Amino acid sequence: MELQPEMILLDQEYANKEDAIRASGQLLVDAGCVEEGYIDAMIERNELVSVYMGNFIAIPHGTDEAKRFVKKSGISVIQVPTGVHFGKDDTEDVAMVLFGIAGIENEHLDILQKIAIFCSDVENVVKLADAKTKEEVIGYLQEVE
Repeated sequence: MELQPEMILLDQEYANKEDAIRASGQLLVDAGCVEEGYIDAMIERNELVSVYMGNFIAIPHGTDEAKRFVKKSGISVIQVPTGVHFGKDDTEDVAMVLFGIAGIENEHLDILQKIAIFCSDVENVVKLADAKTKEEVIGYLQEVE
């Protein structure tokens, strides 16, 4: 799956994790990947099981029931240099990069695996968090392919 520049936001700030998740979902809606209802399913998924993955990344995605809202597979990337708090009050689960994901059938599992492998090295996450252009972000993530 190819990353599109219009699916990437750099240097963003959000008051809370819900705002950040909604922003990542809105990029998927705007790109025609999902219907509006998918965004609420992304919020619901985070309430069931945190979408924070460690190493300063979060991967918001919908619940299994939300597959009906997915029109085509897509991925959005949001850079939040100041971070968004994803944990409970007593944790330090802060995401600096969010990957919004929607997948047809099981395509999202392949996307998740590639992101997980790339982001398992915290230095790669730092590169994404420090990127100054959308092209830089795309370049880093294409190394995963």
